[in-house]
Formats: sequence, C-alpha cells, structure tokens
Amino acid sequence: MPRLFWKFFAIIWLTLAMTLTVIIVIVNVFEIPPPGRDREYQERAFILTLTANVLARDGEDAAARFIRTSEETVPLGLSLSQSTESFVCADESSAETKSILKDGICYRISVAPEPSFLFNVVDNLALLVPWLSIFVSSTVAAAALARYLIRPVVHLRDGLSALAHGRFDVRIGDRMAGRRDEVTALAHDFDSTAARLQELQDAQQRLFHDVSHELRSPLSRLQAAVGVLRQSPAKLGAMVDRMDREVERLDALVGEVLTLAKLTAGSCLPLKTQTLDVVELLNEILGDAAFEAQTRDVSITKSVDGAFRAEVEGELIYRALENVVRNAVKYTAEHSRISVSCEPSGERLKICVADQGPGVKRDELERIFQPFSRGKEAVPRGGYGLGLAITRQAVERHGGRVHASLPDGGGLAITIELPRRPPPAGSVDHQV
Repeated sequence: MPRLFWKFFAIIWLTLAMTLTVIIVIVNVFEIPPPGRDREYQERAFILTLTANVLARDGEDAAARFIRTSEETVPLGLSLSQSTESFVCADESSAETKSILKDGICYRISVAPEPSFLFNVVDNLALLVPWLSIFVSSTVAAAALARYLIRPVVHLRDGLSALAHGRFDVRIGDRMAGRRDEVTALAHDFDSTAARLQELQDAQQRLFHDVSHELRSPLSRLQAAVGVLRQSPAKLGAMVDRMDREVERLDALVGEVLTLAKLTAGSCLPLKTQTLDVVELLNEILGDAAFEAQTRDVSITKSVDGAFRAEVEGELIYRALENVVRNAVKYTAEHSRISVSCEPSGERLKICVADQGPGVKRDELERIFQPFSRGKEAVPRGGYGLGLAITRQAVERHGGRVHASLPDGGGLAITIELPRRPPPAGSVDHQV
C-alpha cells in the first residue's frame, strides 16, 4: 500500500478510536450505565428503596425478613447494618447504599458493588461486544474510506508515469467507474490531455513524414539534372533553368514549413500586435488576386465595405487571408466567379471566401486544415497543402476560428471569424 494510504487510514482510524475512547471514559466517570444495564440498575435502586420503606414503616425485623426473601429470589448482596452515630446517617446514601434513621438508630441498607464493565472482561464480555463491534467497524470503515480516496490517486500516478515514458495512449477515466466527483472530472481532464498529446505526437510524426516526402521530389529532380549535365554538358542552359525552378520550390516549401513551425512553437508567446484595418488589408489582397485571376478568366465579386480596426499581428493575418484568397483563385474553375464578403458583428469580423471549384468531400472539411493535406478530388496546381494549416494557426492565435463548408451551388467556402482583440497568450486552444 502507498504511504498516503496509511496516512489517511491512521487519521481516520485514530479519529474514530479517540471518539470511542472518550465515550467510554465519560460512561465510567459519570457512571452512565452501559448498553443493557439500565434495567438492572433500576431493579437495584427499586430494591434499595423498597427495603428502606419496609424498615421505616415496620421496623428492623420486617426489613430483615424482606431481605432474606429478596436474596432468595434475586441475589444482589443486600444487607442491613446499624450505627449508633445517627448524626452522619443522612450523608451515607449513595447509588449502592441507603441510610435510614429510625428510633435513634442509623440503619444502613447496601447491595454488593457492581464490578466495572471496563476492567472485568470475563464477567462483562457481553457488555463489551457493542464497543468491540464499534472498534472493528471503525477500523474497516477507515480502511475502506482510505482506499476509496487513494485508489484514483494511484491511477493518476500510473497515468502520469506512462505519459512521462511517452505512452500517450494511456487512459484512466474508465477506471473511475461508479464515481461521480471531482476526482472523476480530474481523470477525464487527464484523458483529454493525453488524447491531445497523442494528437500532437501523431501530427508531428505526420508532418515529418510529409516534409520528407515533399522534399524528396525536388531533390530527386535536382539530382537528375546534375546527372544529365555530367552526361551532356551541352544542355547546361536548360538544366540550370530547371535547377533554378527546383531551388525556388524548395525555398517556398522550407519557408512555409518554417512559418508553420514558428506558429506552432510560439503558440504560447504574446503576439506582436499593431492596430490595423483588416477590411482595408483584405481589399489590398483582393486587388492583387484579381489581377492574377484574369489569366484564367476568373472574376472576384466582393461585398467588402466599411472598416474593422483590430489589434493583430499584421504579417500573420496577411498570410492567413492571402492563403485563403489564393487557394480560391487557384482551385476555382476557369471562367467562374469567386465571391468574398465581410460582415462586422460587434467585436468580431466574419469573412467568407467561396469559389466554384471541385470542392472536397464532406468528411474532408477538417482534414484540409492539416499540413500537406488536399482534397482527394483537387486538381494539382502547385503548392504543398500548407496554406490552410497556416491560416488556421494564425487565426486561432488571435482567438478566432476558421472552418470550411460546402455551398449549395458547389465549390468550397472558407469562413474566418476574427476578434477585434486577441486573448492573453496561452489561453487559446490551438490546433495543429
């Protein structure tokens, strides 16, 4: 058993034992009859009083005959004696004696003293059974209560030990069956923490795998270009151009991975905010995107009016909005339309960007926000699937939220809700 169990057990048991001891002491000091003795004490007192009444009324001989008859029926050690010192007669009465003054003679009626039930164990074993029962039951109750209190602590300790050894799949909530208290809530919080850590570990491993996979392709093409140059030096110009493109792709990939890593690592750090008009920032992004969209005959219709001044880290919010708009331009169908709307609502700004592309399946609406994730039906148009992941991280760091939906007319809609002021650092639940 752990040491804490014995501490709880000792405290509870000693409290019960001391309470029982105090009760026994009070019973003996104040001569309170133990359980089952009330009737016997009443009989002894009744016999003493009856003998005294016989003596006072009929004299010594009648009292002596009554004593002999009583002892033959109920032997209590009843006796009668007399004393010539009548002046102390009134002071000698007690629970076991009674003094009567008659005809100038002090008569003393007494019964044999009752042995103490506390020390005479053999004669009073039946009287001690209730107290022994209380003692045993208090011990069992103390052990059961201590175990009830300590068992969840042991489960928590085992769970924390498992987490310390990297086993994030451990759960302890199912071990709290039948409990409905704060300890159970703590166990469920532990399970939530372990599940979150497991998600983060899986996301980290998946990120490493995806980064290595994405890096392998341009590196393989660079190696192929180098091999071609060694075999055919005359193709230097074409191969150098090819190598430049691959290096640019590597640079873009590493830049996005570093941005995502900084957002994840700095999730508990304060933002470097400045007051900006988010609506004006969005209009600048839409202006650049409209120029690029002309090459695919894509138009952008917007309902972006007014102003929304917010305390934001400008670079992060710019990247977040730009990623969403550029994704819409990239994946929407040719000769189609992108609609962008802004809706200020008190302390929050709601931005919705909807395209007319192939969209994604309903079960992929959350997965597209994970790094290196794209819709299964998305047409490859460059990029590495990091844009929406960066957007979600940036917006959630500001205390906002991002979600995707499927419009009735097809395509994909990304909605961003951004507060006017970010929450304190570390108070937002971030998602990788």
